[in-house]
Amino acid sequence: MTKIPNQSFWQLWNISFGFFGVQIAYALQSANISRIFATLGADPHNLSYFWILPPLMGIVVQPIIGVLSDKTWTRFGRRIPYLFVGAAIAVLVMCLLPNAGSFGLTVSAAMIFGLISLMFLDTSINIAMQPFKMLVGDMVNEEQKTKAYSIQSFLCNAGSVIGFIFPFLFTWIGISNTSADGVVPDSVIYSFYLGAAILILCVIYTVVKVKEYPPSLYNEYHGIKEEPKGDSPNVFKLLIDAPKAFWTVGLVQFFCWAAFMYMWTYTNGAIADNCWGATDTSSPEYQAAGNWVGILFAVQAIGSVAWAALLPWLAAKTNRKFAYSISLVLGGIGFISTMFVTNQFLLFISFLLIGCAWAAMLALPFTILTNALEGYGHIGSYLGLFNGTICIPQIVAALVGGGLLSIVGGSQVSMLVIAGILLLVGSLCVFIIKEKK
Repeated sequence: MTKIPNQSFWQLWNISFGFFGVQIAYALQSANISRIFATLGADPHNLSYFWILPPLMGIVVQPIIGVLSDKTWTRFGRRIPYLFVGAAIAVLVMCLLPNAGSFGLTVSAAMIFGLISLMFLDTSINIAMQPFKMLVGDMVNEEQKTKAYSIQSFLCNAGSVIGFIFPFLFTWIGISNTSADGVVPDSVIYSFYLGAAILILCVIYTVVKVKEYPPSLYNEYHGIKEEPKGDSPNVFKLLIDAPKAFWTVGLVQFFCWAAFMYMWTYTNGAIADNCWGATDTSSPEYQAAGNWVGILFAVQAIGSVAWAALLPWLAAKTNRKFAYSISLVLGGIGFISTMFVTNQFLLFISFLLIGCAWAAMLALPFTILTNALEGYGHIGSYLGLFNGTICIPQIVAALVGGGLLSIVGGSQVSMLVIAGILLLVGSLCVFIIKEKK
């Protein structure tokens, strides 16, 4: 098997640069969906149900993209056509979603419009996002994968910072952060517009700069025999033949992604209540808290960038499992601490710790898995199926979220404590991961 040649830093950078724009779109969605639907009139006990759509679309779309792109070859490549089409659709929907309350619709009609827009937005983001992970698996050798995924993690978190702070910045320069009942503030609407513009420009950059390996060279680099035309992988056979790392990392993923689902769903209400004493979604205090949540998520992303830079060193000094586990422990402590912090600035410490867990979740699972898949065919299909370990826990968490919120007496900050406990459980499960030696 011919070894994939080493890539320069800028070649690795170009492979993932479009991910920066995709992540801005994802950050705007993550930080503002609960705020948008609460503004439209959603009950807090029902908020988690709105969050079922994103992972549900992911679990449907990403395996399909993996299977189709494994069998695709055009003059533009095999993965790149999908990421470009996904980004183009996302741009259109980003201009529609925040306007759900601006078209003079009834509350129920605005909710339905918002849900349909959210479904298309998350579908398109998933179409655009997954090929970037596949490109690293396709074009980077085993020795450079940790570096490549670290660059991707950096761009991901840098994009998150930009997306998270947009509403705060627009408010700071004088764009209105309040509006009529049921209407999303202009500060949020304009944030989605700007995010859409950056997304398409970043994706165009990657499309122009990256040239994928043609099928024959790809097969040679990955030690894959030429497959007969029309060969279509059987999903069940792929799962049966999957390396142990697929399943053991997947168990850790379950607890991690369930935890972050509760962060995205309940942070807005938790911070508004805990720090501002605000529960009225139309009040200036609640909308100010919504902007501050963007700042906190940006702090989390900054913490993630810093921790991602330390992860390769920590993994080399100890081992990959210890680095993974300690990252999740720090994140768990960060979540639990939010219950005891009522000062908006002290929350920076909590979210810096949460960023440590996020950094590990972005880099280490895919490093472990793609190394274990070396020599396997259908890498795109496997990565698409592995997305189930991200989507299924979010769906489960969303389905039980309303019930859990009732059990804890409607306290949204208690849901963040539950998120912390889930991360601590995940940190223990790390040690059963079976890595390919």
